[in-house]
Amino acid sequence: MASKISVQYLGHSCFLISTPRAKILVDPFLTGNPQAAAKAEEVQCDYILLSHAHGDHYGDAISIAKRTGATVVAAYELALHAGAQGAKVHPMGCGGGKDFDFGRVQLTIAHHTSSVEGPGGVVSLAAPVGFLIQAEGKTIYFAGDTALTMEMQLLGSRHTIDLALLPIGDNFTMGPEDAAEAVRMLKPTVAVPMHYNTFDLIRVDPENFVRAAAKHGGKVQVVPPGVTLTL
Repeated sequence: MASKISVQYLGHSCFLISTPRAKILVDPFLTGNPQAAAKAEEVQCDYILLSHAHGDHYGDAISIAKRTGATVVAAYELALHAGAQGAKVHPMGCGGGKDFDFGRVQLTIAHHTSSVEGPGGVVSLAAPVGFLIQAEGKTIYFAGDTALTMEMQLLGSRHTIDLALLPIGDNFTMGPEDAAEAVRMLKPTVAVPMHYNTFDLIRVDPENFVRAAAKHGGKVQVVPPGVTLTL
């Protein structure tokens, strides 16, 4: 049977998830990203999922949304902020879920921060989140920028996760060892590292994540920017 879902890594924390019903772009930081595997003006999508407001995640969301007509799905305040800039939006709250034409999205807890640059300095904007994406009988967990949390154990016990997208860059998020513990709790079929080596402050060796996860029997696949996985 042919695969129904493809997941292309576009660099940093950006992924393009393609299903028979829709293309879902997650955290589109492409312009200014030295690892970007696509240009913002080339990407086509129907939905844009934003985990939080930092520039290396919010990135090109508005320009892509306005060009393609894609709906921006984000935590309430961030969605309103995107809507004020002319994007079509769907606001949600952490823990809440919504059925879309391609499947279901639920916002999950992420321990991090979320802010934009305002005229007077940094302004906090909504709580950061992750995403549980269910489509075509598959479940993808996008952790967003987060520390290791016990909520991951709850997710792993309640859901069969086919693909876990986990930050490993340390400094701003969990590092390889904590990400390996996340794999143990989530029990995904496969985990893919993200949010690393884009900048010097988050430079790590992803093979450390591979080895640490293997100690718990976890499978990790390091995916270079531009490569596509199939589920």
